[in-house]
This record gives sequence, C-alpha cells and structure tokens, in this order.
Amino acid sequence: MVGKKGTKSGASIPNVTDVVKDGAQQILSAGLGAITKAQEEGTRVIESLVKEGHDIQERSVKFADQKMVEVTDKVSKLAGSVSTKATQHWDKLEQVFEERVARALSRLGVPTHKDIQQLADRIEALSEAVHELTGQKGAAKPTAAKKPVAKAKKV
Repeated sequence: MVGKKGTKSGASIPNVTDVVKDGAQQILSAGLGAITKAQEEGTRVIESLVKEGHDIQERSVKFADQKMVEVTDKVSKLAGSVSTKATQHWDKLEQVFEERVARALSRLGVPTHKDIQQLADRIEALSEAVHELTGQKGAAKPTAAKKPVAKAKKV
C-alpha cells in the first residue's frame, strides 16, 4: 500500500507540527540549560570578584598604613631638625642680647657680678691685713651686707 505522498505504509513522514514542536522543545531546553549555567557561572564570578575585592582592600589598607608610618617618621625627623635649628637660633639671639645688655650696663658704669666678687675678695684680704697689723688674729670675717630687695610699685 502506498501511504501519503508516495511512500510505503511502514514508514510514516513526520508531521511538520511535530518537527516544529520538537525543535521548539530543544530550543527551550537549551535556553533553560544556558540560563542555569549562566546562574551558576554568575554566582562563581561574583564570589570570585568579592574575594578579589576583599584582597585588594586588605592590601590597600596595609599599603596605606605603611605609607603613614613612613610619613610620620619623616615628619618627626623634620620636626626634630627644625626644633634643633630653632633652639640654636634662640641661643644665638639670647647670647647677642646678653652681650648688648652687658655693654650698655658697662657704659653706664654698672659693675658686673665679677667686679663685685673681686671687690669682696679684696675687702676680705684687706680685713685680714688690718687684723694682722692690729694684732687681732682669728677675728671673725666680715659678712657682706645684703642689699634690700626693692618692691615693685603698683600703678
């Protein structure tokens, strides 16, 4: 017997709708498989990116801490250097000021501490000579008179 369109009855021609249906089913299955695969891969990629981001953050924090220590050391050294130079300049300024004050006092005839000490030593030597000449050995040494302290006037 001859079937549809001249073929033998044992072999049937697949129906066009069945072929389209099977093709659509395969496309649908492939699409679902692709979506599932993309979700799995997407999750792995996201987890990998999160891990890399965390690692980069840790390295960045360590790097920043290291640079902060380096900068702190440099600033400390610079501050020490500046402090030393400032101290040297203040010492020089103080010395210049003291020299100028001493010269001004000398011009005014004000005796220095050294002058007063020399006078006190000379007075002591003269007192001993007087005691020897008058025969009063072992007499008490005269004590230097204390200057009264001037109080500041209130204005």
